[in-house]
Amino acid sequence: MIHASLEGQIGRITLTRPEAHNALTKAAMGEMQTVLEGWANSDIRAVILTGEGRSFCAGASLDELGDGDWNANPLTPLCATVEGFKAPVIAALNGGVFGGGVDLALACDFRLGVVGMKMFVPPAKLGIHYESEGIARAVQRLGAQMARRVFLRAESFEADALLAHGFLDELHLPAALPARAEALADSLKALAPMAVQGMKQTILETSQNRLDIPAAKARVRACFASNDHAEALQARREKRPPHFTGS
Repeated sequence: MIHASLEGQIGRITLTRPEAHNALTKAAMGEMQTVLEGWANSDIRAVILTGEGRSFCAGASLDELGDGDWNANPLTPLCATVEGFKAPVIAALNGGVFGGGVDLALACDFRLGVVGMKMFVPPAKLGIHYESEGIARAVQRLGAQMARRVFLRAESFEADALLAHGFLDELHLPAALPARAEALADSLKALAPMAVQGMKQTILETSQNRLDIPAAKARVRACFASNDHAEALQARREKRPPHFTGS
């Protein structure tokens, strides 16, 4: 259901169930959770999340969940793990994004889309209440009015509109998407990881109105005192690219 690899400080996760629009089974969600938790102990600098086929993801597999306990939707903790992952996560949206797949995409730090893709969240047409954490994430990323259009009106949005409304950071031809995602990951890899990861944490806490100011100030102090900051200053003096080690 997923293929995961970590090479050259870049993690890559591909959803491999194209016949079901990459809807995630419980096993797949558990596998992805385990992979990310394992990578958190590595010197990872970026993650690329993408899918096979015409769709990126259609959320959790409703057929499998059936009449299960909706107080414990397994997609919710997975999205929280993606959102809180220490390194930036790039969603390379190879196609349509539907239902809970929208929450998975919004949990990522950057979203690259393709011409011809669509986004649609159908719960209002199915008598279902979308997970509250996912609605909150949509409000934080897209604003309350856009969230109303997504959830209350169940609108379908095409690629140009997704770019205009800030759901997408970039829009590309399908053939160009993999290379662009790799280029973005490489650019993130070249930055100082302590600074990037610390600021990601500060952005996340601020967006959720839970900023731990003393902890944020400690991250600021740690970066100023780091070997990476000294390396950046030395590289500037020597007019060369810096080599950051994350220390």
